[in-house]
Amino acid sequence: MRGAGRLTVTLGMIATSGALAACGSGGRQDANEPKGTFPVSISVAKFPVKQRLSEHTRLTIAVTNAGKRPIPDVAVTICNVTCSYPAPLGQGTSVDAFAAYLNQPGLASHSRPVWVVDRPPGPCGYSCKAGGAGAYYTSDANTWAAGKLKPGATVDFTWGVTAVASGTHTVAWEVSAGLYGKAKAVLSNGGGLPHGAFRVTISHAPAQTFVNSSGKIVSH
Repeated sequence: MRGAGRLTVTLGMIATSGALAACGSGGRQDANEPKGTFPVSISVAKFPVKQRLSEHTRLTIAVTNAGKRPIPDVAVTICNVTCSYPAPLGQGTSVDAFAAYLNQPGLASHSRPVWVVDRPPGPCGYSCKAGGAGAYYTSDANTWAAGKLKPGATVDFTWGVTAVASGTHTVAWEVSAGLYGKAKAVLSNGGGLPHGAFRVTISHAPAQTFVNSSGKIVSH
C-alpha cells in the first residue's frame, strides 16, 4: 500500500469486487494479477528544484522493464512528502497529487493545490482535453498506470504542471508493477522499492514570459 489514505481506497475496491462475485457478476478484480517481483530501472526522474509562481514545468518518471517477464500494469503514485504507508496526516495520498495539506477545520477537502496539472501523462484523449486526470489515471489514490510493459521497454510518465503556491514543498513518487499489491516492482540494481522525492522551492516572484526575436515564447 502506498501513502496515507491508500488503504481505504484499496479495501473499498476489494470489498466491492467481493460483493460483485457474490452476486454472480464476476471474480475478484485482482485474480489475474500475477504474484511476484518485477525488476525495473528508473532511467529518468526529474523535476526542477527551483521554480517560480505561474511557471510551467514538467515532472518526468521514466520506467524501464529490466526483467524477463512483462510487468502487469506499471504505475506511478504521486504523494505529498512521502509515499510510505502509513504516512502522517496530511502526507502520502491523504491529499491530492501536487497538493499540500491545509489544516483548517470544517473543510470538505484539505487539499491545497501547489501545482495545477496542465497535461497529465498518457495519451491526451477526452479526459485530458477536458481538463481531467488523463487516460492513465486510475481509481487508486493519486495513481496513474500505463498498462502492461514488455521486457526491455520503457514508459514515460510526464506531468505538465504550473506552480500556484510559493514556498518549499516535497513531491514524492513511487513505482508499482500492479494495482492490487500482488505484483511488486523492485529496483534491478539492488531489489529495493523504486521511489524518490523532489524538494522544490517555489519563489514568490512570478515567471517572466516574453516573445523573442524568433517568435518563440520564452519564460525565465
